[in-house]
Amino acid sequence: MARLDGWRRSSRPEALVRIGCSVLPWDPTPVLRNKNLPLTSMRTCTRLFLVLALVCLPALAQTDVNDVHIQSREVQKPEIEKPKQAANLVSIDGLSTHVRPLKVDVDLVLVPVTITDPMNRLVTGLEKDNFQLFEGSSAQEIRSFSSEDAPVSLGVIFDSSGSMSSKMDRAKDAVVEFFKTANPQDEFFMITFSDEPEQVSDFTSSVDEIQNRLVFAVPRHRTALLDAIYMGISKMRQAKYAKKALLIISDGGDNHSRYTENEIKSLVKEADVMIYAIGIYDRYASAVEERLGPQLLNDIAELTGGRAFTIDNPNDLADVATKIGVELRNQYVLGYRPTKVVRDGKWRKIKVKLLPPKGLPPLRVYARTGYYAPAE
Repeated sequence: MARLDGWRRSSRPEALVRIGCSVLPWDPTPVLRNKNLPLTSMRTCTRLFLVLALVCLPALAQTDVNDVHIQSREVQKPEIEKPKQAANLVSIDGLSTHVRPLKVDVDLVLVPVTITDPMNRLVTGLEKDNFQLFEGSSAQEIRSFSSEDAPVSLGVIFDSSGSMSSKMDRAKDAVVEFFKTANPQDEFFMITFSDEPEQVSDFTSSVDEIQNRLVFAVPRHRTALLDAIYMGISKMRQAKYAKKALLIISDGGDNHSRYTENEIKSLVKEADVMIYAIGIYDRYASAVEERLGPQLLNDIAELTGGRAFTIDNPNDLADVATKIGVELRNQYVLGYRPTKVVRDGKWRKIKVKLLPPKGLPPLRVYARTGYYAPAE
């Protein structure tokens, strides 16, 4: 009993009772020091004290585990974020592998070129060394050269205004002849126009579908030629081939469009679409727009590297349409990367010069006159 009388309270059991139990702290010292208590009572008190200590031990263990768990989450949090931050900084040869990985701008400019002789016949068989390319006054290295028949996205802009009534059948035949030169991979759409343009056929690889739609073209009203060109250029944004061309068949100038001539010229300069035109004109036309029609179509076509053909006999329509179709299949395509790349969105003038083989007559070059540099 002397051993019990000399026992001092430990701070840990009392702390255990405070942390893990909802009962008030209990001090066994006064009971143990009371010599009048029977031995049995003292043993009972001691056992009760031990039971309380054992009950409180799990609470301490749980508290310790929770503390460690919270600390581990605080440590792991920055460890999860660090790899994400580092991923955006990984680079190989100066190119980030995780920043805009799919955006690649190679700055390649493609220039389709047509060569004709003094008889207006196509000249084929020329080589890369027969061409020189200039952007502004700076000579450019021709990086790619091709003369293969590539698939084309084609749009037909067909005049169905009232003045076409006596020429409608011949004009429809011209469209049929034009499509006879097409390749199976080509795609086409058609727009007719009178007071306003109307898309009568979406992109299709079926020539029959275009011809079936053409049957319902009826001549009427006035001529919204410029609006029809605008619609055709806009439609070409859905084309799936890099080579794109519009064929315009009309008998006169514009007299009912919302867009102006200057607006359309600016539009075709920005678009990478060649424009070919067949103009059917009356030599004795009294309307100003009809007299100015040939020059309008010629100016628009030349801006794009295409050509305009003027005829006064509707019977020549089919032959000219066939000629345009063959010309589209026999072009040279020159590719270059500008020596000075300035992304200012300004117009860049292109000039293609020919170095013909000896013995050939003077040849004429048809090519796009320039392009707008990217703005970013």
